Amino acid sequence: MQAAIEWIKSVWADRTMRRKIVFTLFIFLAFRLFTYVPVSIIDLEKLRELVSSNQFLSLLDIFSGGTLLNFSVMALGLNPYINASIIMQLMSMVVPQLEALRKEGEYGRFKINQYTRLLTLPLTLAQSVGIFYLLKNNGLIAVSSGGAVSFLDFVAFVCTMVAGTYILMWMGELISEYGLGNGISLIIFAGITSRLLPTALKTQTLISQENIVNTLIFVALTLLVIAGVVFINQSVRKVPVYYAKRIKGNRMYQASSNFLPLKLNQAGVIPIIFAVSFVLFPQLIGNYLQYAPNEVIRNIAQFMLTAFAPSGVLYNVLYFLLVVAFTFVYTMIIFNPQKIADEIQKHGGFIPGVRPGASTKNYLQTILLKLTSVGAVFLGLIAIIPAIIAAITGLENYTIGGTSILIVVAVVLETLKTIESQVSSRNYEKFL
Repeated sequence: MQAAIEWIKSVWADRTMRRKIVFTLFIFLAFRLFTYVPVSIIDLEKLRELVSSNQFLSLLDIFSGGTLLNFSVMALGLNPYINASIIMQLMSMVVPQLEALRKEGEYGRFKINQYTRLLTLPLTLAQSVGIFYLLKNNGLIAVSSGGAVSFLDFVAFVCTMVAGTYILMWMGELISEYGLGNGISLIIFAGITSRLLPTALKTQTLISQENIVNTLIFVALTLLVIAGVVFINQSVRKVPVYYAKRIKGNRMYQASSNFLPLKLNQAGVIPIIFAVSFVLFPQLIGNYLQYAPNEVIRNIAQFMLTAFAPSGVLYNVLYFLLVVAFTFVYTMIIFNPQKIADEIQKHGGFIPGVRPGASTKNYLQTILLKLTSVGAVFLGLIAIIPAIIAAITGLENYTIGGTSILIVVAVVLETLKTIESQVSSRNYEKFL
């Protein structure tokens, strides 16, 4: 405890870190204030009932930081931007121009970020229109005196949603530039943690109403999930790399050793976000088409809603398989064994017992395949943990938000590492 207090004091004593922390907290405050600025034509009481029963809207509520329950001007949150990022990352694997741009360093990342922002616009427009008609079909849009929603109300709704999403994106980028860590992740983190107290109070109420044995099982599994998330996020396979004595220019470099850290969960929470965008699509289409005038279309929509119900077997099996598949795909994007092998060989390094070049690449691929297999299964189980808990305990009223826990733990650990590295760098500069 004393060590933690001393660490906090050392962080706060650093002027640069203090400025970053204060700026990040200021953006959080502005974000939370925006969550209480509602769109005027929405019936909030009926909306809250719909969100609690609709998996698609519940997901949007997570990534909007709880703004959907109040249906604020930021109700769509960062979901369109996240989807745009997913699309750009997948396209960079198949479009040669984007792949070449991704390899151009800072300039390439800047251009891809620009394309991502542009792609966010049509996705936000499409999602705004879909949400508008979903709310309208459920009687959540306040109609005018003539008994119908005017076109001007529709345009104002869509423009408000687009503006809210872009303001939230801007806040995230400000945090990335002037604050602590990745701004988008921190915005999502702030939204999730802002709902911890209401969720805890709701859980306490439900505990008194449910079977005590099932409740104890629920608490034990919750703690197990948290411990598992921390363990997996911190697990690293250290591959030793040795560098022989070499002469470069007029300087001689002594022999040294290092290690290549390969995380058990290289992909983080991204595969779950990828998979959720696909597995909830049938629910979105079904919710939109269930009020269609054509009976055949209504029947198809009802089948989609029933077959892909969040508590159904098909939904959870498909969800698990998509998470596993996307974990492998995303790990291939962010970790290139060929590039790593070339870099090791270029700097005169080698892995003990492995020849440089192609053999090193194959060796890294084998290790990465084993690690990714374990990490993919773990992420898949985290994604479907609510259904597993409900099946074991029968407690369908409240379940563990595995994705939320994973996001919170990952962001906290990454932010602490960022703070620690910056403080260490500052302390080192004092001796120069």
